[in-house]
Amino acid sequence: MRTIAVVGTSLAGYSAAQQLRAQGFEGRLVMVGDEVHLPYDRPPLSKDFLLGKIDQDALALADQSDIDELAAEWRTGDPAVRLRCSDASIELLSGERIGADGVVIATGAAPRTLPGTEGIAGVHALRTLEDAARLRDELAGDRRVVVVGAGFIGAEVASSCAALGLDVTLVEAAELPLVHALGLRMAAACVELHGDHGVRVRLGTGVEQIRSGSDRVTGVRLTSGEELPADVVVVGIGVSPNTGWLADSGLTLADGVGCDAGGVTELPNVVAVGDVARVHRPDLGRSVRTEHWTAASSQPRAAIRNLLAGRTVEHHDDVPYFWSDQYGVRIQFAGTVQPGDEVTVVDGDVADRCFLAHYERGGRLVGVLAFNQPRAFGRARRQIAKPALDAPLS
Repeated sequence: MRTIAVVGTSLAGYSAAQQLRAQGFEGRLVMVGDEVHLPYDRPPLSKDFLLGKIDQDALALADQSDIDELAAEWRTGDPAVRLRCSDASIELLSGERIGADGVVIATGAAPRTLPGTEGIAGVHALRTLEDAARLRDELAGDRRVVVVGAGFIGAEVASSCAALGLDVTLVEAAELPLVHALGLRMAAACVELHGDHGVRVRLGTGVEQIRSGSDRVTGVRLTSGEELPADVVVVGIGVSPNTGWLADSGLTLADGVGCDAGGVTELPNVVAVGDVARVHRPDLGRSVRTEHWTAASSQPRAAIRNLLAGRTVEHHDDVPYFWSDQYGVRIQFAGTVQPGDEVTVVDGDVADRCFLAHYERGGRLVGVLAFNQPRAFGRARRQIAKPALDAPLS
């Protein structure tokens, strides 16, 4: 391959570029991104950046020497609008066409919005640096905040708003958030964290209407009938993979870009990584998207090896891992939970918000959850059995 285009310049795209050079690719490398910024870290946006503890410079994933070492051509602020699979060329919004022998799709995902909130000031999503900067400005002063969605982004925003001394209500349509990721008992422990710190939680109810006056939000009406006054509303109800630009590419698009267990699409010279990639998991018998920092960082290793080989010679086999910082508690989880897994607290106490829990299935350790137990978690994480990726390599 003489030219490889990486479409997406966040963590997954930048990690792919690093892997290309580390695995010996010396040809032309073109980085295409819709944001004007060079690669930056997103997890702090809902935490330290929102709290004003760090500035934009502290978010950079690489310094200038690292960027120079990649010897890449950068097309920032000029998103891809089409992939022509016939010749693997990328068309940009500006009209430029980039011919490539190989393509890495790393376009991530975009936050879902509440219908009818377009143009209402004070309603925010949180995905980009600009999103976080606008929200941070809005949180100055005595604000009443309603956070819609109690997943990790919503929970972290609620935690940051509480730390700023704001009046916070967290709304979640599910009866118990995070239950699919953590199981009933441990999902409940995460919800209890909010109450410990004065955040009101409304579970099992959705948003019926965002109320506004003079084009600015004034409150939230819930499907339960309750009215919540609000000066700021933050919507964290999940994301949708950025695949619109691939509509006529011929690739399989079903909640992400369909890939085999090594991140390779139907075309061996096109791979996908990060939030946009829907990767086959033989151990689960299905394909999944993994919207976590560690997946965006680790998936490119195998995907790039397969891209350079021209076929799938390696599968993703990393044990899923994610973390979240809320109310001064570091929450860490590794593994995959299924209904019926046995959960045992092996150290500490859930009530103290400092514990280590094991998830076992058929006598095997398949998951570990920790609240403020980083060292014990690290030891336990290494004991988790890796998934049985026993499907034949193509």
